[in-house]
Amino acid sequence: MANANDEYNSDDPLSDDDSTDNTDIDSSDAEDDFDFDPAAWSNVSAAGMRDIPYTGDNKLLIPVPGNNEPIDWFNFFIDLVFLENICRFTNDYALEVFFGPTIMPGSRIHRWKPLTVPELRIFIGILIHMGTIRINRIQDYWKTDRKYNLQFFREYMSRDRFQLILRCLCFRRVHPDAEAPADRLYKIRSIIQLFNDKMRSIYYPSKEMSLDEAMILWRGRLQFRQYVKGKRHKYGVKLYTLCEPEGLIVRFMVYSGKMDDLGGKGHAGNVVLHLMRDFLNKGHALYMDNFYNSVTLASKLLANKTYCTGTLRVDRKFNPRTVVAAKLKKGETTCQYGNGILVGKWRDERDVLYISTQFENEMVTMENRRGIEKQKPKPVVHYNAHMKGVDRADQLMSYYPIERKTIRWYKKIFVHFLQMAMVNCMFFVNMNSGARKMPFLEFRDKLVDSLLPPKPAQPPRTLPRNPLHRLVQNEERDLKGDRKRKRCRVCAKEGLNKRTSYLCSGCPGQPAFCPIRCFDEFHKN
Repeated sequence: MANANDEYNSDDPLSDDDSTDNTDIDSSDAEDDFDFDPAAWSNVSAAGMRDIPYTGDNKLLIPVPGNNEPIDWFNFFIDLVFLENICRFTNDYALEVFFGPTIMPGSRIHRWKPLTVPELRIFIGILIHMGTIRINRIQDYWKTDRKYNLQFFREYMSRDRFQLILRCLCFRRVHPDAEAPADRLYKIRSIIQLFNDKMRSIYYPSKEMSLDEAMILWRGRLQFRQYVKGKRHKYGVKLYTLCEPEGLIVRFMVYSGKMDDLGGKGHAGNVVLHLMRDFLNKGHALYMDNFYNSVTLASKLLANKTYCTGTLRVDRKFNPRTVVAAKLKKGETTCQYGNGILVGKWRDERDVLYISTQFENEMVTMENRRGIEKQKPKPVVHYNAHMKGVDRADQLMSYYPIERKTIRWYKKIFVHFLQMAMVNCMFFVNMNSGARKMPFLEFRDKLVDSLLPPKPAQPPRTLPRNPLHRLVQNEERDLKGDRKRKRCRVCAKEGLNKRTSYLCSGCPGQPAFCPIRCFDEFHKN
């Protein structure tokens, strides 16, 4: 979780041999068009701190779909048009693979048949359920060995068909002879746009929001692969994510290197303003770590009636020198104000430099989980309380991960998109369900039940019977003139002494069988 003590958390990209663009981010202030007078810093708390009312309306923007069930929100989020486009692009790509020069005669692609929306929904349901029942290899879900034997997966799709769909899954196609688009993210641009557009149309967020990075594990070759030291997955594709404190994902973007429209000088500030573009001038309170925060960015957000609070790096331009250079004992704090901005330093286990345009440098008493009271600056307290949205979303997704090893990076983005959509849909279900909150596992199980409804019971299969085996009555008679009766062979094996006049004409010795059950039971194999 994010913490105010993470002042020196190195979240900026570092160089690495396989990713030539990892050093292209310049997170320094874009100060060329910004004028700040260092003399504006003052020790007086009333020096320009502003009161900005929150004018946004935190609510759902649409009626609750259906019966507020997981499948209702999932269908609204991942709509029919999106699934139809995936089917179209996947079928086109499958034809391209089929006519490829390296396809061998025994390849599965020779058994390809066009993908349809109902089959794609079954594929997604199986993929989601694989995150609940975790097995290392995909093919093991279809094993009939008694140690595996998960009949559920075999009921809905064969192993080869599932792997074929996964192999050809595609979200945008460019003609093979055409020049590759300049946009490095063109293969997944529709996924990013769908998520952000849906969230914009569904929900307006609360006052407090946090912005942080999220990582999708990727260790293969990729031009915009990143290294982020403080993350669980240190190598991979980096996402910038705007969240509510509880973990609801409001908006995200994928960083694609120096070719990104927001790359270059002032990159961090550009990302913040881009993700907040629909929420400026509404009085929102944004919480960020020291990768983003600066006096420059705080001034720009304040000019757009938006608060910001978070940790600050000591080498940012326009930081007050007296605060940065101050030598403090444990528990002491110092600060300066200027143009509505507070920059302070607090000594805990180490020095913590922070910035806020919302809170003054008041010391408040906090109690930790052990019941020990401690004095902390007010900006630090609010930062620790609200800077957990991205971590909470990542935590929910990490419980039942559905990512699979692949050599195609864009499929990892699609799988991550599915997980983000499920997390948000769970929040929307709980938002409208009253007192009881649905756990994430229960949400997933109900969603899988809806995507993969129970198969109707199949009528018992009647095996073709050998025409020589026919049930006939015994022609032999006893002294009284009645048909002779013999002991039923099946009943005899079960320890029963039942006699019948019916015989099988095709079996050696013409054994006797009860006509109701035993004759069919004996001849079914």
